[in-house]
Amino acid sequence: MADNYLENQYENYLARKAAMGKKTTKKKNIIKVKRLQPEAIEALKDIIAQPSFRMPFDIFREHLYSVDSLYKGYQLGKPSSFKDCYDQQVFLHYLNTGKTATDIKETLGRTLHDHSVTNAMNDFLSQFDERQVVGFMGGHGLLRTDNTYRQIVFVSKILTENNCLMVTGGGPGAMEATHLGAWMAGRSEAETDDALAILKEVPSFSDKLWLETALQVIEKYPQEQYVSLGVPTWLYGHEPATPFATHIAKYFDNSIREDSILTIAKGGIIYAPGSAGTMQEIFQEAVQNHYLSFGYASPMIFMNKQFWTEEIPVYRLMEHLIEKGKYKNLLTSLTDSTEEIVSTILNFRNQN
Repeated sequence: MADNYLENQYENYLARKAAMGKKTTKKKNIIKVKRLQPEAIEALKDIIAQPSFRMPFDIFREHLYSVDSLYKGYQLGKPSSFKDCYDQQVFLHYLNTGKTATDIKETLGRTLHDHSVTNAMNDFLSQFDERQVVGFMGGHGLLRTDNTYRQIVFVSKILTENNCLMVTGGGPGAMEATHLGAWMAGRSEAETDDALAILKEVPSFSDKLWLETALQVIEKYPQEQYVSLGVPTWLYGHEPATPFATHIAKYFDNSIREDSILTIAKGGIIYAPGSAGTMQEIFQEAVQNHYLSFGYASPMIFMNKQFWTEEIPVYRLMEHLIEKGKYKNLLTSLTDSTEEIVSTILNFRNQN
């Protein structure tokens, strides 16, 4: 196929001119690709096939994003500079060109970007045993003042200190709490509560000082030992990515992003209270465990008994489906206990 690549390109060129009613000259012989070395063939293919990209985002990323690269342009002490940072400039471009863009350069650019991010994420994950990777799902609207927020912080902190890599959708609320816990790993409870006190001054991500207070915590309590992975998307670009994630795999395509989080979290997933998005993730993960898609099932831990049995009784439904044999292989548990969540995850990791 490669041997005929240039010949096919020339044939297509002549066909396009004929379709437009333009006069074509007699076909001339062109370079025979089969005479070239494989490296030259690939180079010529790149020259012909690759359009010129001028995008506000990196098409070919070699590394995951960080707080410094994603929020480049933001100035601490000047919240109005948020609109000028890299993340928001890309989001604005995303909206202007359409969430479901039709321009082929735009769609190809986004696809290449997301492919590069996946490669970078896989390189990063290669440092860990697959059962070290633990997911935390929950609502983006969870306030920093909520008791559940604090519990998530400490669950994540303890698991991170026990060599787990915490992974979330990388946004605010329960996701931010997870990464804050990982960020404060190795520090005292008093220091963690001080960080929480700073954040509580701005409870919701909808406040313009949300990022500002997070960066204040980062500046006061720098982290160099522990890491965590956030996987946000520009589809929900109105939800800012948490800067507490040391490594950020931000995608345009939310379907790739959602599947990636659930696929890589083979050490188990903890479900804090959430709404539609969290419920989607519950049933999507249940399918993977039911079919043993990756060779084994991982724990599905539901945090907050009252929420998952009364407010949104998903856990009761799952129990019913398991009892009826509609779901198999699921390792589900329901608890309010930080200690039980931690022990369930660590015991599973230490099996085999």
